[in-house]
Amino acid sequence: MTAGTRLVIEPLARGHDRAAFSCGVAELDRYIARQAGQDMRRRVARVFVCVPEGSSGILGYYTLSALSIDLGALPPEQARKLPRHPVPCALIGRLAVDLSGRGRGLGRLLLADAIKRAVGAGSSLAIHAMVVDALNEEAKAFYRAFGFTQLQDTPMRLFLPLGGLEW
Repeated sequence: MTAGTRLVIEPLARGHDRAAFSCGVAELDRYIARQAGQDMRRRVARVFVCVPEGSSGILGYYTLSALSIDLGALPPEQARKLPRHPVPCALIGRLAVDLSGRGRGLGRLLLADAIKRAVGAGSSLAIHAMVVDALNEEAKAFYRAFGFTQLQDTPMRLFLPLGGLEW
């Protein structure tokens, strides 16, 4: 990837080179290579990939799916503001950047795109917050830097209320 390369984030398609993706985490590499297409076909997750325009090489990806969380999982100051039933959310199940793309802001770009898509879906579907399951403490710190807050009893699950965000 050169400095002037235009990046595109698009839905995963058959033409993307999933086998070459390597982020250094076997679970995330295996997912994009073997499972992502099945999840898309089964409609359990939508997978979006970041590629250089005109290329099939995946520089990063994330997954989006629907989720509802128990009201009691939210911090009390958040829960107080909501009706007493499960809270509709969008879940980033996985987010990974290829080793070749590290240090170039691709993680931020992917996260911003995921939030933009969730906010956009909010015109047709109620989505109170974005939820992520951080893989490790480094990932948790990444999400916290963007305003995500830890849920009550799940230390690696974080959320970001989407109220007031528009794209």
